[in-house]
Amino acid sequence: MPSRPWPISGIDISQHRSKSVDEIDPTGIDLVVTLCAEEVCPVFPEATRRLHWPIPDPASAGTPDDARARFQTARDQIKSRIEILGGLLHLPEGPVAEEFHSSIRVKSLPDSVRFYAWLFDTWPKEWTPRYATFIRPDLNLNFVLLASDGNELHHDTLYHLGIGVADQAAVMDAYYRARSFGAHIERPPRTTWKGTPLHELWLKDPDGNLIEVYAWLTEAELSMKPADEATAFLVPGTEARA
Repeated sequence: MPSRPWPISGIDISQHRSKSVDEIDPTGIDLVVTLCAEEVCPVFPEATRRLHWPIPDPASAGTPDDARARFQTARDQIKSRIEILGGLLHLPEGPVAEEFHSSIRVKSLPDSVRFYAWLFDTWPKEWTPRYATFIRPDLNLNFVLLASDGNELHHDTLYHLGIGVADQAAVMDAYYRARSFGAHIERPPRTTWKGTPLHELWLKDPDGNLIEVYAWLTEAELSMKPADEATAFLVPGTEARA
């Protein structure tokens, strides 16, 4: 097939050719991707990061149609991996997490509680007919099981990932980092009192899944709880986005 520019990256590779690693100056390389499946891969001692994508060599025996199909498969696999890699390069720093929590729905709460008590090697911290909460401080883990009992639950409790950060300032810092990154802000930073008092920020991932960035209130902050338990927004002007 004739060589032509690859429109994905805008880089013309029509004049590129296969060459030995001995022809390449390794001092200017900071990322090496190897595609060897059955072959022995070359080594670049100076590279700071290595990725291995074992893709079978498409240049094997067979009819021209078979070879074309193999090359197309290899091309598509490399393309999809590069698309992911492109989003990882020059990635800004995210929130500094101290703990994580997640929740899932289960068909049988008793069966699932028994299973996860075995898996986490601990009893749940608390449980009701509708949920059970497991805490593993050594793993910085808060894990919730929710019964699929047909009753509606508040959307905040369903299928979300929680990221615990140090304090109110860290929640606000996560907000500004998320804005700079271009993440979807579902709810701006705020202090809530009803239910579990928290400083919290809600984001959405590209598929619409909710992520809660939160910080526990200090004793001093808890002592300032308003009588009406009104939500306090931490960034002026964001109330309308709540």
